Amino acid sequence: MNRLQEIIEEMKRLEKELIAEIQKKEDKFFYKVRGNNVLFEENIKKYHKNFVVKLHDYLLTSSLLNILVMPIIWFCLVPAVFLDAVVFVYQHICFKVYGIPAVKRNEYIVIDHESLRYLNVIEKINCMYCGYFNGLIAYVQEIGARTEQYWCPIKHARRLKTMHSRYGRFFEYGDCEEYRKRLEEVRRDFNDLKADD
Repeated sequence: MNRLQEIIEEMKRLEKELIAEIQKKEDKFFYKVRGNNVLFEENIKKYHKNFVVKLHDYLLTSSLLNILVMPIIWFCLVPAVFLDAVVFVYQHICFKVYGIPAVKRNEYIVIDHESLRYLNVIEKINCMYCGYFNGLIAYVQEIGARTEQYWCPIKHARRLKTMHSRYGRFFEYGDCEEYRKRLEEVRRDFNDLKADD
């Protein structure tokens, strides 16, 4: 295993540790996650209701500019839903042909803020939008990462701002010998995904 792969493995380990730490908050804030449901104790639900900002007050204290640009934000939902449909069809056809494991949409698009009783209806809708949109981008990125691993698993020469999940498996930029020798092996190397399931 090369040093880059070791760093990526360490990042994955730290990410799992971070998730475990976040999950410890369940006890601190008195909720439990059961499947796709978030369950609060009854007394906590009542307590949360004390913090709801009434719609009238929420709208009166909102910036006029925020209200004016809202249609632009919500218009982005149209291409997002189209993108969602296209990548769903793409992966369910092409990934079967290529032998690439499918990306599980529900692991990326998480909408669970409706359980928070301290949010008013506008805040809940906004949270649903953000959960959907950001989850969709992560879902699409993973589909793109797996596609790139199959078709062009070569690292970039120029520095990237972020790296996707499959990047550590890619060939070094300019390493023509390894690329030609191991392309078929790398384009089918999704064993780590099976281990995660």
